[in-house]
Amino acid sequence: MTSTNYRRILLKVSGEMLAGEQGYGIQPSVLEGLASEIASVVALDIEVAVVIGGGNIFRGIAASASGMERASADYMGMLATVLNALALQNALERAGVMTRVQSAIEMRQLAEGYIRRRAIRHLEKKRVVIFAGGTGNPYFSTDTAAALRAMEIGAQVIMKGTKVDGIYDADPVKNPNAKKYQEISFLAILNQNLKVMDATAISLCMDNSLPLIVFSLKQQGNFKRVATGEPLGTLVTAERH
Repeated sequence: MTSTNYRRILLKVSGEMLAGEQGYGIQPSVLEGLASEIASVVALDIEVAVVIGGGNIFRGIAASASGMERASADYMGMLATVLNALALQNALERAGVMTRVQSAIEMRQLAEGYIRRRAIRHLEKKRVVIFAGGTGNPYFSTDTAAALRAMEIGAQVIMKGTKVDGIYDADPVKNPNAKKYQEISFLAILNQNLKVMDATAISLCMDNSLPLIVFSLKQQGNFKRVATGEPLGTLVTAERH
């Protein structure tokens, strides 16, 4: 049995990850791969909650920049996260993992409404809980929803699965000399304006001393490695005085 320090994890996945190489929508092979990654961690008796973005279908902030009213654009983005959550639920259940979708926007025919105690009970029963609909409010990102839900359910860590293998001081795609951080503080991220999560999410994590690990989901088995304590990616912690 692999030893691990984590009992309850919140995994944050961007909607763009689901698009894979096609750049939009949901690529079935990527979806199945993500479900397999989550299933492997659940098999270790670790409780997993998931917050998934909607950028592969609709980005509220981009639409508002093009002239759409921001609140309407954000609500459309929240609905996109529900589509992704239902797709991931289906893939997880095909992989034999019990799953519940809880939405911050009520839609009874599709998902449970978000109730903190019910979400915790599902996790205790070893069900994966997928939180959809962001926070239910415009002007807040799914990063902020991830930080909020992680604290509400008592997760010990947020693990953000991305296309890159950690946090760099510059864009590693554009700058081959970009330096990767093994560990960094939330305050340093804010001060250096690093595009890891939005400032609201970073501040929430910092104020509540909730650690964040940023790692690559592109390599198979990485989620299990991080969940079992392997030092992959970048660890972000509150400033130590």
